[in-house]
Amino acid sequence: MKKNYPIITLIALSLMVCSCNEKTGNSKLSAGIKLENLDTTTSPGTDFYEYACGGWRKNNPLTGEYSRFGSFDKLAENNRQKIKSLIEEIAAKNNDEGSLAQKIGDLYNMGMDSVKLNADGITPLKPILDSLGSMDDKSDLSKAIPEMMLRECPVFFGVSADADSKNSALNILWINQGGLSMGDRDYYMENDANTVGIRDAFVKHVAKMFELCGFDKETAVKNSDDVMRIETKLASAHYDKVRLRDPYANYNKMNMDSLQELVPAINWKTFFEILGINESELSVGQPEAIEEVGKVMEEEPISSLIAYMQWNAINESASYLNDALYEENFNFYGKIMSGKQTPQPRWKRAQSAVNLCLGEAVGHLYVEKYFPPEAKERMLELVHNLQKAYAQRIRNLDWMSDSTKDKAIEKLDAFYIKIGYPNKWKDYSKLSIGNDSYLANIMRASEFEMRETLDRAGKPVDRDRWEMTPQTVNAYYNPPTNEICFPAGILQYPFFDMDADDAFNYGAIGVVIGHEMTHGFDDQGRQFDKDGNLSDWWTSEDAEQFKKRAKVMSDFYDGIEVAPGVHANGKFTLGETIADYGGLQISFQAYKKATKNDPAGDKEGFTADQRFFLSFANVWAGNIRDAEVLRRTKTDVHALAKWRVDGELPQTDAWYDAFGITEKDPMFLPKSKRVTIW
Repeated sequence: MKKNYPIITLIALSLMVCSCNEKTGNSKLSAGIKLENLDTTTSPGTDFYEYACGGWRKNNPLTGEYSRFGSFDKLAENNRQKIKSLIEEIAAKNNDEGSLAQKIGDLYNMGMDSVKLNADGITPLKPILDSLGSMDDKSDLSKAIPEMMLRECPVFFGVSADADSKNSALNILWINQGGLSMGDRDYYMENDANTVGIRDAFVKHVAKMFELCGFDKETAVKNSDDVMRIETKLASAHYDKVRLRDPYANYNKMNMDSLQELVPAINWKTFFEILGINESELSVGQPEAIEEVGKVMEEEPISSLIAYMQWNAINESASYLNDALYEENFNFYGKIMSGKQTPQPRWKRAQSAVNLCLGEAVGHLYVEKYFPPEAKERMLELVHNLQKAYAQRIRNLDWMSDSTKDKAIEKLDAFYIKIGYPNKWKDYSKLSIGNDSYLANIMRASEFEMRETLDRAGKPVDRDRWEMTPQTVNAYYNPPTNEICFPAGILQYPFFDMDADDAFNYGAIGVVIGHEMTHGFDDQGRQFDKDGNLSDWWTSEDAEQFKKRAKVMSDFYDGIEVAPGVHANGKFTLGETIADYGGLQISFQAYKKATKNDPAGDKEGFTADQRFFLSFANVWAGNIRDAEVLRRTKTDVHALAKWRVDGELPQTDAWYDAFGITEKDPMFLPKSKRVTIW
């Protein structure tokens, strides 16, 4: 885990809508919506998601490669094709040694060379397995653990450097819970039939991977048991996903002496020397989880600890070695956990590796060809329109005091806005891409990234640094920098249509921009001030009002049955559901203001207000497998796509008016039970 709070992300966002009516008039622009996306045999008041997206879902069935496929995945596929042409053109040339082109091309070609990958087998990994296997004393762990972390293999826990939650201008070292192969503690703690089945499959999977790496069957089975036992112990002390959303609970500043006292099993002086860190202060996000690491190291025999570390090396390397390891890895993480049927084609996997290792270099090529510079300015204008609408809504709140309103608007005005691509590009000159092995290059790239990250400890925060690459189909809000970021990769249809009118664009783009803004005022974001510091700027009465109103939202989602006997976790997804709600309210108000003097008329048989909500729903059109529903309910802070529509619209008064929804409709929610926050 990189931080003690997640960067709040959303798969959506936008491009260049200044009020379209100011340019050519709403009446001259298209409706934007595609009628084939709808299923009009369903009533909008019964299941709006199916009504708005049923046609899309029928026309875009899941392929074996996907456990979930939606509008944003479709856009991501289009982006992959664009990037594929860029990379393959470079990879076909003889590029100058040390140039970005050489690094991109050679790494991609290595990922595509199945003959060499299969001929090499596990040879590139064997020195690491042998080195770990040669440890005969637990004191060796203080050296081996940070060496693995430099390869971005976070055994036992994670380490990073990022903004200090209470001094946001300065980066601090963070240590956080980690070391679980299945990601979430629930996979180790819960005992429903599905979870128990996944655990049993995991134990078999680990043993099989050890065998594929040359271990005899008896040793592989023992090692697998060791891994499961150790990870279960670690998981038992992990904060659950709801507690991880509390920024105060996950901020525990201490010095190195205190850390040594907390976990004496690790020689922290040696640990940090290997990482190149000499800072005296850090924050331990979850002290109980890190303390448990020390207990595990003291209680478990060295042979079991070695098995756990070897497993992590195998697991992290599986995508960069031979086909046998990749296929077994996919069998567990792809098929069993997510319900996928077939792996990605090799070119997509190779492209993903290049994006992982040289993301901004690829992004630079992408924006030069596919993102015009003027798009930034037009997007910025739309963001400012949404800010004005948000400020107006804050001023009109009947539950918040004037003093808190003033500070909320100060924070809103202080948003640092990032659009398209960074102001300065990452320097990859110190990253060497050689001709030894694919895995060796991945490891060098991981160490390059990790050292760059850790080097930030104790230094001022660089607000121009991006958390995503420009080609990413996503967007985010980051609390300690109070920034909203919209990469170029997502600034396309169905999130924006330059030929469509404001009803469509505010429904799609505007809602998503409003979503990211609202993250600054959700249950987590509201606890950070305009400078990004964890600071209480609310009156106690206003804070209680917020919590009371937010509970209406979490209770509503707790009542949603996402699968037979399985309910959504309203507290876990609360930040995202509040942001979805805020985005809808803010963008609808901004849209009505933008079209006041030139309203968008009826088109394609729908009023402008109806098309606003249809375009919003179409952003979340998609199909998903049953196994992925269960996995995401455990691990994803976002509500499932269907409920990002059918869970939010019943809270939205304007939707009732637009479609004539009454108490006779199944989706009707009495006004007294609707969420009223932003």
